[in-house]
Amino acid sequence: MNYHILTLFPQMVIEGLNTSIIGRAADRGLISIHAVDIRDYSKDKHRHVDDAPYGGGAGMVMQPGPVCDCYEDLCGKLGKRPRVLYMTPQGRVFNQSIAMELAKEEDLVFLCGHYEGIDERALSLIVTDHLSIGDYVLTGGELPAMVMIDCISRLVPGVLNNDESAQIESFHDNLLEYPQYTRPEIYEGMQVPSVLLSGHHKNIETWRRQESIRRTLERRPDLLKKADLSGKEREFLAALQGGCQGEEGGS
Repeated sequence: MNYHILTLFPQMVIEGLNTSIIGRAADRGLISIHAVDIRDYSKDKHRHVDDAPYGGGAGMVMQPGPVCDCYEDLCGKLGKRPRVLYMTPQGRVFNQSIAMELAKEEDLVFLCGHYEGIDERALSLIVTDHLSIGDYVLTGGELPAMVMIDCISRLVPGVLNNDESAQIESFHDNLLEYPQYTRPEIYEGMQVPSVLLSGHHKNIETWRRQESIRRTLERRPDLLKKADLSGKEREFLAALQGGCQGEEGGS
């Protein structure tokens, strides 16, 4: 997987991503991370890339020329026109399903706006996907790009020491991950669930699935509409829901 981040702040992106699991994956050649400075494509001697918006208004808008020239130069070097993801609160909200889709690409371009955004003509010419990490506004697209790169990279084979981890964490089968425990066996009077100490793998697997269902019902019940559950798991969920309704009715 090759990431190309078009940004006004390349150092911010590189320093943020060249650490921990993502940094080690880059060192091992499993992914590559290239930050391209849009200012390098300014035709202004002061490297300006923004101007006041037509029609008036607060702030400045990034000009289309440097943005498009930056992308076209990248396309020339790659010999193809890769998918361009524009970081914007107006886009689809990024989720695990989108991450799995994007992880299949060989090259991804992340376009990071700043100031009041980017001239609409540049977006019309080069952007393929408008993506958001939530319904709030940040000062630029660098942090959302880093969030998405971290998420997508975990799905690239070999990035995680245990590739199974990427398949069983939160949102697998539209369920949240089950609770995790490690040593000591007792902490502040709280005991590790006995089933996890039993060595009975089938019982442990059943417990983990049930705890995933329980946690999803408690914290993200909206996910259960599309959860992949067996017949017995649906019976377990129905029992949980019945218990919740009983508690509400008795309050």
